[in-house]
Amino acid sequence: MNRNNIWIHLCIAVVLVTLAAVIGQIERWKVALVDPPMNAGKLAPKKVAVDKPLVKTNGEVLVRFRPGITLDEIRRVTGLNHDAVVDEVEAVKGLVEIDDLDNASPEAVAEQYSQISDEVLYAEPNFAIQLDEPAEAPSVIDLLHREPPVSMPNDPQFAQQWALNNSGQDGGKAHADISALSAWAKTKGSSDVVVAVLDSGVDYTHSDLRSNIWFRPDNLPAYVDDELGTFNDERGFNETDNSTDPMDDNGHGTHCAGIIGAEGDNNEGIAGVNWNIEIMPLKFLGRGGFGTTADAIKAINYAIDRKEKGVNIRVINASWGSTSNSRALQDTIRAAGEAGILFVAAAGNNGSDNDKRPHYPSNYDLPNVVSVAALDRNDNLTSFSNWGLKRVHVAAPGKDILSTWLGDDYREASGTSMAAPYVSGVAALIVASDPNITVEKLRERLLRSVDTLDSLKGRVASGGRINAAKAVGN
Repeated sequence: MNRNNIWIHLCIAVVLVTLAAVIGQIERWKVALVDPPMNAGKLAPKKVAVDKPLVKTNGEVLVRFRPGITLDEIRRVTGLNHDAVVDEVEAVKGLVEIDDLDNASPEAVAEQYSQISDEVLYAEPNFAIQLDEPAEAPSVIDLLHREPPVSMPNDPQFAQQWALNNSGQDGGKAHADISALSAWAKTKGSSDVVVAVLDSGVDYTHSDLRSNIWFRPDNLPAYVDDELGTFNDERGFNETDNSTDPMDDNGHGTHCAGIIGAEGDNNEGIAGVNWNIEIMPLKFLGRGGFGTTADAIKAINYAIDRKEKGVNIRVINASWGSTSNSRALQDTIRAAGEAGILFVAAAGNNGSDNDKRPHYPSNYDLPNVVSVAALDRNDNLTSFSNWGLKRVHVAAPGKDILSTWLGDDYREASGTSMAAPYVSGVAALIVASDPNITVEKLRERLLRSVDTLDSLKGRVASGGRINAAKAVGN
């Protein structure tokens, strides 16, 4: 190569290196070129990059800013820290989900924002959530047709639903049930009432559920979130995999849905507490039963939005929990209550005292939360059920509960996860008979209309098992 060619190639190389440096600096300016935050000098030192635990979400931290701080100002603060706002929780003013772009641990990021005390109320990692360990694995049971007694629904497996009508079958205690037959003499539910199942989704194609699944009416626009985009929420909400289909791929949510509202007297399978109802799937748990606090919050935020847009959501059923106390989740559940939505939560399956070892969300001391323990077919508190004189409010059947399952199937399962839907179902019956009842009065009636039991004295606040007939005034 001659000397002239060497100089030409050298010049080209210098130009390319310089151009790359300029482009890189421009990209850094795009991140750094933001207005200073309200009190830039009070920001904590930048967190150190460390290995980050696996979390199924784009946002690692939930931060609630103080009242009066706008979203634009929040974005300036996060931008200065090389973070990004993933989602604003519209139902809770100042609450945002934040993604750290430096690969720092969620704990370090939360600590950094917590130190901005003039602007931040609290900051916390996006906690992992999973279904409570089942008391017993769901099991396939004998589904031979058993002719129900006269005057009862013609659902072939109704005779096995001891929680609705306990005649002493299979070693049970007669009348150790929720008095469904007497309640149904007054109301069997209403398709004007919507109960949201915050869980692993619902198999909305199940032959015993499909006629009672909520479907977005034509006059209601699709759900739009400024950060997350537009959702085709025809059958509910799904936050697990950026899909709009809340189909259950675990089974747990479908089981809970059947307890609340499997179609009754349709000569098919079982009967739900409500024969007529609309069940809205809110899917935030995936196939393995795992999700995050942020996912649950987004689903509740969706329900609040739909309620404010005219959907008559009166109850959210939450058959899951953890020991992580999330102020962000608590605030969102409080917002649901302010929107007129009761929140029914499973007490947990650790066989422990929730007053001493909290279980969330059932332990949140909120006026719209009802925490539910589990009973067996003899009206005894099950060995697996959590209890708590202050933080567990009522009990319901929760052992050997037959309900709907994936693939048009039916299975028995046990746990406080099964007890909570009975309370949600009875709450829906109350609303069907008293459509204008407030969430405060609804909760009060649930807890006052119980059958007191010796086995529950000193164990749950109401001292009793839910009674549907008393609850609807029959």
